[in-house]
Amino acid sequence: MRQILYVSLAGENRITCWSIDGDSGRLKHLKDTEVGDRPAPLAADLDNSLLFVGRRDLPCVTSYRFNSLTGDLIHVDDGPKLQGDPCYISLDKTNKYVLAAYYEAGAVSVHSNNEGIFTGEKLWMQTGNGAHCIFTDPDNSHALLPHIAGERGINTILKYDFNEDTGMLSPSETESVKQPDNRGPRHYTFHPSGEYVFFSNEQDSSVTSYRYQQGDMEELHTISTLPAHYAGVNTCAQIKITPNGKFIYAPNRGHDSIAGFSVNSNTGQLKSIGRTQTEAIPRVLDIDGTGQFLYSAGLGTGFISVFRISDNGNLEFIDRFQVGKEPMWILVMPVFE
Repeated sequence: MRQILYVSLAGENRITCWSIDGDSGRLKHLKDTEVGDRPAPLAADLDNSLLFVGRRDLPCVTSYRFNSLTGDLIHVDDGPKLQGDPCYISLDKTNKYVLAAYYEAGAVSVHSNNEGIFTGEKLWMQTGNGAHCIFTDPDNSHALLPHIAGERGINTILKYDFNEDTGMLSPSETESVKQPDNRGPRHYTFHPSGEYVFFSNEQDSSVTSYRYQQGDMEELHTISTLPAHYAGVNTCAQIKITPNGKFIYAPNRGHDSIAGFSVNSNTGQLKSIGRTQTEAIPRVLDIDGTGQFLYSAGLGTGFISVFRISDNGNLEFIDRFQVGKEPMWILVMPVFE
């Protein structure tokens, strides 16, 4: 399987594209595209070869048609100017709606799009400070909205019903999942079975697993991303799961490592498989579609480190590649020829 990797570089106002060597996981530069106003979150509609980019200084979401062979991006449309800067964007399973979370503005939005052309705002809803991630569940019928803790977040997970016919979000019957003080849920990922959902907790430097069924969540347990005696400052960022659902990875910003966990698919329980040192301030990471390689970008270094995921989940360093200033997002995509 051929794959490419897009990286948004907020510090250079551009998006860079790299091809992935299927045998070694190494990167080869393909193309740079200038994108103004601090590009950050990315999302893709693979069926229509569209890349959506959140531009945080404008702020808006812009669509591009991508060429998976060359990495070229051709501008399609600029969405409406938003009431806040989007820190996370996603498409629902029909690719008709763009969902976004707003950390500073404390909100969630839904916009309609027709193959990259924005056709109207369906929803803008104030939720509370620190909203950090939003996407629909495997059934496309619910969405979760975690908010970090501390002075800039309300420390909760809000739950919504999603109507894929209208694009509307409405609060679920149980509107939120309460959190212990200063946990700070930030990002999440679903198990391929859809039976579990896993959250990275920014302030608590931990991962929490939940049993999941049609929007209902039952907390199973929480496990630290840090070694037992670490006393330094640290916060968690993204969270990713391998395509086979066997391993989860979450980056530590401060300890500058990637915490790995094995997943018991029968119980949803996690077991630590240790930590691997990586680039400084590892804000974002992604896993390729074969589950062989993990890519970790350092906000403080401008490099991406490449790791091979071994059979037991351990990460084996392969190489590192300089991509540019302030990498804010990594998105690995398959190439359809």
